[in-house]
Amino acid sequence: MTGIISSDNTHHLAIPALPGFLQSDLDQCARLPSLPTVAIRVLEVAGYPDATLNDYANAIEQDPALTLRLISLANSAFYARQQTETHSCREATSRLGLDATLAAVLSFSLWRDRQSGDLIQRIWGRSIVSALAARSLAEQLCPEEASFVFTAALLQDIGMLALLAVYPKDAHDLYANTTFSHAQLSRGEHLRFGCDHSSVGSWLAAKWGVPVSLAQAISASHDEIGTQKETYLLCLRLSGPIADTWLSANPSQALATLLRQLSPVVTTPAISLSDLLKNVQSQLPLLTNLFELTVPSSHDTEALIIQAQQLLFQQTFVLNARLNAQQQELDELQQRQTELEERSRRDPLTGLSNRAWLEEQLHKRFEYCQTHDHTMSVVFIDLDHFKKLNDRFGHQTGDRVLERFGRVLGSLVREGDLAGRYGGEEFLIILPDESAKGAQRFAKRIAKRLAETPMETVDGKPLFVSVSIGIACLSDGGFGNGRELIDAADQSMYYIKRNGRGGISLYGH
Repeated sequence: MTGIISSDNTHHLAIPALPGFLQSDLDQCARLPSLPTVAIRVLEVAGYPDATLNDYANAIEQDPALTLRLISLANSAFYARQQTETHSCREATSRLGLDATLAAVLSFSLWRDRQSGDLIQRIWGRSIVSALAARSLAEQLCPEEASFVFTAALLQDIGMLALLAVYPKDAHDLYANTTFSHAQLSRGEHLRFGCDHSSVGSWLAAKWGVPVSLAQAISASHDEIGTQKETYLLCLRLSGPIADTWLSANPSQALATLLRQLSPVVTTPAISLSDLLKNVQSQLPLLTNLFELTVPSSHDTEALIIQAQQLLFQQTFVLNARLNAQQQELDELQQRQTELEERSRRDPLTGLSNRAWLEEQLHKRFEYCQTHDHTMSVVFIDLDHFKKLNDRFGHQTGDRVLERFGRVLGSLVREGDLAGRYGGEEFLIILPDESAKGAQRFAKRIAKRLAETPMETVDGKPLFVSVSIGIACLSDGGFGNGRELIDAADQSMYYIKRNGRGGISLYGH
């Protein structure tokens, strides 16, 4: 860890400022967690880049009780790698390293009230489990950051101590609710205090003069997992949820839930969950004993993982079944919606498009042609003598003629064309990118098919029909909108009807 100058470092933090009222209350609070003289001296020593281990040891030795606890920590199985014991503060500091020494000094200094109630015990218990989990993760993923991650995880909840000091009733009411998850506690803090304890903890640590990098890590410790670029931040952010899982009343269920939540967001090298939990299990009694804390519940780690995996499988199976049922229901709803939309566009008798859909599509196509300098043609068709046919053979026969004509028309249009029933015995076809002559050839195919194909059989005799067809092409007139184009085709159709029916007329030709 780089050297620092022991002073108020809050102005160096690259984090949002605390709400004004909260910072004012923190500044004025006489009960705010503070550091004893020896901890301040350690921070002062850290302010000099060329400080030696003797400098750290000399500062720490001013407090004999702290010195003994530091030596005890260095000799514990948590840190001891050799057979030899450390007997001096210098040897202990050398074995622990600066980060862990700083964490131990700060933690031992802050945890002075051994008779604190269950709430403070629970806060520190979570911090210790978090620190162990963070260190185990870092040893797997970023060994060079393990000591720093341990320190940050151990101090990540110190903001809760500050909020308890400033707002004892509000904070106690919030933290005493054991049914709340840590994420729910953070949301509750935002509602009550305008920010969460990670921001307060970062401010408090910087106020003491800890390195800015450590204060900023505390601030980032509760951010969303998966948004970090640095591996050490992943270890730090995972440590809290792992601690919550360990301390849960139903750890296997909590672990299964955590694994399910993490699976889509955590992208790291493989993490040995078994090794991590074993490390927490073996090292937890040592640290809690040093801090004189009640040891949190122990677990059969292998059984815990197996139970969690079984629960995760069951939850995944149930969830997949629910998702499949929901997806099937959604597919059915979408299918019904598609069918309803399709039905709303169709003429029920002929199966062709209805007038509303024809006019809507013509309007869109007209705008497209105007913008992109394309053309199109419309073909307006009227069945000749249809009223007489109805009067002579009945409306049922007339309906069958319309239905059969619709099928004929649908079989003749190309992909991209749109044919529909415009109303009564009138039909309209929209031909994109088609000239008047091309539309005329299409109209001739319709007339030829009708001359060859009876539309109905009446009393055993074939019933043929003829049509009057009018064509208008966008390129042949100064049309202002699609409605004018239809009117032009309609006029051309009526020219044929007035002149004997059964023919084709091109507007403007």
